[in-house]
Amino acid sequence: MSRGVPHVLIVAGEASGDLYGSLVMRAMAGRPRPGDEPVITRPEGTTDAGARHVRFTGIGGPAMRAAGLRPLGDAGSIGVTGFLEVLASARAIWSAYREARDILFSADRPDLVLLIDYPDFNLRLAKKARAARVPVLYFVSPQVWAWRKGRVRQIVSVVDRMLVILPFEEEIYRRAGVRVEFVGHPLLELVHPSRSREQTLRPLGLDPGRPTVALLPGSRRNELSSHLHVMLGAGRRLQEEFRDLQFLLPIAPTLVEDEVERILRAEQKGAEGAGVARADLDCRLVREGRYDAVAACDAAVAASGTATLETALLGVPMVIVYRMNPLTFAVARLISDVPHVGMPNLISGRRIVPELVQRECTPERIALELRRILTDPVVAGEMRRALSGVRSRLGRPGAIERVAATAWDMIGGRVIECEAAR
Repeated sequence: MSRGVPHVLIVAGEASGDLYGSLVMRAMAGRPRPGDEPVITRPEGTTDAGARHVRFTGIGGPAMRAAGLRPLGDAGSIGVTGFLEVLASARAIWSAYREARDILFSADRPDLVLLIDYPDFNLRLAKKARAARVPVLYFVSPQVWAWRKGRVRQIVSVVDRMLVILPFEEEIYRRAGVRVEFVGHPLLELVHPSRSREQTLRPLGLDPGRPTVALLPGSRRNELSSHLHVMLGAGRRLQEEFRDLQFLLPIAPTLVEDEVERILRAEQKGAEGAGVARADLDCRLVREGRYDAVAACDAAVAASGTATLETALLGVPMVIVYRMNPLTFAVARLISDVPHVGMPNLISGRRIVPELVQRECTPERIALELRRILTDPVVAGEMRRALSGVRSRLGRPGAIERVAATAWDMIGGRVIECEAAR
């Protein structure tokens, strides 16, 4: 272990993990979260009372880098889904893994490995951490309840403590012999609009009196390419019927805005070439204020993932979609036995919002489901009432602080263990 400032190797592989990782880092260091009380500038070399010194090395995105991460890789370049899709990023993934592995056996060996979701990468790294005798804290469980249930046995052998964010996960790990705690869901404290519909839409050049739909294609590059053109196709169909319809497209921090704009330009050019009327879809990109943007919408279409839970907590009726490589989907169906793909439906235990997966994920079907939400107050009202029950199922606030406290507890135990061995 390090002889000076405690050293944490931390790894997150997608937008939500990058966000959670940055918040845990700030909580461990005793620093305010972005948007909390303003940071007071102090003379160099001094800190606020209660601040704790800690170094973070690892893999994450812009939020973790802003929180002080010394990066080995980038969540935007290695965060992909699917068995075949991962091959395109294999070189970046292997390079980041090799660097993280080597640190475990270096003179700057960390005091703790903190892993956030991203199971295929992180469980392999956890095995190396066990060999290096570095304790492993895992936050945001692999979805062993959905597929590859045999991974629980692997987790027992390489993870020292598991912190889960869904209530039904705790019993699964406890039965398997994993030291586990349900800490609640971080989104409970994060997902709150701070501005009104008027305050959100006017600065974007949009009319608060017009119906507005959010397009949420996902936070990974392969999800963007799989979903955005289908969502835009649905938008064009709806815009022919609802002449005043407008769209918002919040951009995940792990995506490059140029990539999104390139798809929008190609889609518009293709629509013009096909003679589609009103090919210029009224769609505004949103980089900041994602939750305000979604909350200001009358409906949303969201790729399965964290965005569906965020949208549920904001009370916005939605359509959940997902598309992947056909072979990847065939394999996934063989190893998965969950009745739903969307988190709001899984947490509620029933289908409260429609899901369009693979062949059903077409512009026509998406437009049909959005039309029902936009035109039928009963459908929209029932969906909002069902979504309001999701929040109560996600535990109590304070998840990030509980993770930080557990991490410090494990670092303290590591210090005692190493001192005893000297």
